Amino acid sequence: MQFPTLIKKRANKYAGMYLAVILIIISFGGGILVGQGLVLKKQITNANGEIEISKVININRSLNRSDSVDFNQFWQVWDKVKSKYVKQPIKDSDLFYGAIQGMVYGLGDPYSVYFPPQPAEEFSKSLSGEFSGIGAEIGIKNNQLMVIAPLPDSPAEKAGLRPGDKILAIDKIITVGMDVNAAVDKIRGPAGTTTTLLIGRDGAAKSKDYVITRQTINVPAILYAEKPNGIAYVRVMQFNDDTSSRFLKLAKEIKAKKMKGIILDLRSNPGGYLESAVSMASEWISEGKIVSEKFSSGAENVHETAGAHYLAGIKTIVLVNGGSASASEIVAGALQDKKAATILGEKTFGKGSVQDYETLSDGSALKITVAEWHTPNGNNINETGITPDIEVKEDFEKEKVGEDVMVERAIEILKK
Repeated sequence: MQFPTLIKKRANKYAGMYLAVILIIISFGGGILVGQGLVLKKQITNANGEIEISKVININRSLNRSDSVDFNQFWQVWDKVKSKYVKQPIKDSDLFYGAIQGMVYGLGDPYSVYFPPQPAEEFSKSLSGEFSGIGAEIGIKNNQLMVIAPLPDSPAEKAGLRPGDKILAIDKIITVGMDVNAAVDKIRGPAGTTTTLLIGRDGAAKSKDYVITRQTINVPAILYAEKPNGIAYVRVMQFNDDTSSRFLKLAKEIKAKKMKGIILDLRSNPGGYLESAVSMASEWISEGKIVSEKFSSGAENVHETAGAHYLAGIKTIVLVNGGSASASEIVAGALQDKKAATILGEKTFGKGSVQDYETLSDGSALKITVAEWHTPNGNNINETGITPDIEVKEDFEKEKVGEDVMVERAIEILKK
């Protein structure tokens, strides 16, 4: 159900990194030395070298020191929960994963999330383009859980959800204070089952329940069609594993056919892999910067254009709306700054941060914000978005079936 934000994917298969996560919890800033870490590793692993959570929680608690907090309180609550909670027995693993989730939640960043093994597997499926859910990206903006973008022809779109809709409740559970990960867990479910979302919409007199039947969603990376007058229409659904290779093949085809214009449709595209965005924008931009990542340390990682630049010089219109986020904004921002395309539509979502996605040894995963990205001209898109060169608003209530005012406007401009 949830699609990827801007992600740099990194896998980690060895136990050392998992140990590091454990040491963060048990030390919480206590400054454990390397030698102590090796001793601790022996204390918390079995004969097969596998980490046992039950051993983790029983190691010497005197190590749990911090200058700013009394970490003994963590263990006090742990023990009270274990002994007093009404439903017994309690799994140590559930408390352990919950503690890590809480630690990441404490950052106050809606895009930094820790996934226990099962949710991590589901998230990985969404990155590959296939998952079970309602087919919508959700996020938090101004402390409100909301729909970033429903996929075309998805259960969410067919039910009537629109970008910017506020999710006020999920199956009667109020979403105030709910993080994205918890919301995704509640909305997801087996294909054929239903979920009810209470939606608030700007301009609507009152909120409304939407009953949506979950389906297995198979997301194509790219849709392509040829419009009259030699215009190529390319709709990019998300920036996943297959996007770069499919787009490169398509760019070669457009060049070979000598198409006169291109409509690049990034509407309701919630993003995906950074590498795919850089690769796509490079087809139009023959030299210079595509995007730069700026880290808290002050370091900057600049991504320069690369590839054959098959589409450079071909007149292009990029379509965006409030559901265009993350990687979509990198492409739109780069093409706008380099004057390689005209941006048409509505202001984009404004998701300009980069997440590092790391798989840990037990199948869990950490997605954490590591940088903010800037367009070639140095504009930080985070929370501000991309402002189109030509503003065209969609009115879903007034548009006829099959009518698309943005595409029609783009064709008019390219004809001239």
